[in-house]
Amino acid sequence: MTPAYDLNKIKFAADEATFQRAVGLYESSKVTEIEALGGYYSAVVLGTQPYRVSVSARNYKQGHCTCYLGQKDTVCKHMVALALHVVMDGRPISDKDKQLTNGVKCSSLREALSPDELAAVKKSINESIKYIKPYHGPSRTWFANQDSLREGCNRLSVIVSNLPVSRQAAEILVKLLLRLDRKLQVGGVDDSNGIVGGFMNDVVAMLKDFAQMDHACIDAFESLCGKETCFGWEEPLVRIFDERDAH
Repeated sequence: MTPAYDLNKIKFAADEATFQRAVGLYESSKVTEIEALGGYYSAVVLGTQPYRVSVSARNYKQGHCTCYLGQKDTVCKHMVALALHVVMDGRPISDKDKQLTNGVKCSSLREALSPDELAAVKKSINESIKYIKPYHGPSRTWFANQDSLREGCNRLSVIVSNLPVSRQAAEILVKLLLRLDRKLQVGGVDDSNGIVGGFMNDVVAMLKDFAQMDHACIDAFESLCGKETCFGWEEPLVRIFDERDAH
């Protein structure tokens, strides 16, 4: 039986505290007696006491644990630890793979993307933005939808944080912001928790850094002039563009 998820899926869909604790359980060999049966994996995970844990091969968040959180239908560190064992099969997790993104950060790299690199970035953005889904369902599925928004933004954060400072990258980021804005305005995305809006504000802050480091990046802001966005995120970038032209 092959799981439908991989390490990145687990990492980007879990909150940081749960993921790091699960890594600790996995690395200390606390996941024992693993079995696969009927579309589920089961194990005994050794915590403050032995816990019976199961996770679906299709979605590691579907399962059960006999711990306090698991009995409240909350995804716990024991379930994530079992999922890690399923995808890693006892292999070590690299230091890089253990690290969750802590938001958007400017890479400060100063180089152009090659055609192949540019194509790979665009493909990764397209794949990640699929997690920014509309919400039209019943209230019981709202939290799962918010988890999907968070996963999408986590994936996008890694991509944009690795972009070099260049007009080329600035144009990619502006187009990404406009795509997300459209999803918020007419795409049915419920951003009540501000997950997508927070990510967008972080990208705007990074673009302001781009403008200071490379004035050619400011040209990418021209496409925002005259636009009306859902919460005015474009205003500081348009101001930078206008002030550049005023000198």
